Parts: sequence; C-alpha cells; structure tokens
Amino acid sequence: MPKRKRTPAKLDSVQNARRVVLESIQSTGTVELTVVQQVMRQMGAKGGRVGGKRRLETMTDEQRRRSARKAAKARWAKAKSAQ
Repeated sequence: MPKRKRTPAKLDSVQNARRVVLESIQSTGTVELTVVQQVMRQMGAKGGRVGGKRRLETMTDEQRRRSARKAAKARWAKAKSAQ
C-alpha cells in the first residue's frame, strides 16, 4: 500500500529549501547548490541578528559575566594550544 504524500499549507524556509533540492535531484539528478546556499545564508544571517539581541535582553548580569569568562578562557586556551 503506497504511503500518502502530505504537503502542509505553509512551509517554512528550511522545508521549502529541502523541497527545492529534492525536486531538483529527482528531475535532473544533480543538485543546484547555489539556491540552497543562498537560502541557508539568508536564514543564518537573520537568526544571528535576532538571536544575539534576544539573548542579551534575557540574560542577567551574572549570566553575562559567566558567559564572558567562559569565552575568554576558550580564546586563551586556543592561543596557548597554537604555540
């Protein structure tokens, strides 16, 4: 018995990008990476802009201090391991 195909009314950008890739694979046998790369680049840029601001607004002073200390330790560890 074949499975039913279900397509939701609204696809988010990730689902839409996946659909485009799968359709291009089925029709041509190759993948157009430029379309996927553009979609993913736009999503990443948007998420980074929104995420940083939202994180800054929701973190307490103590949480920011802990995060900054952890980041500084990671940077210094990386610098020491490179020598």
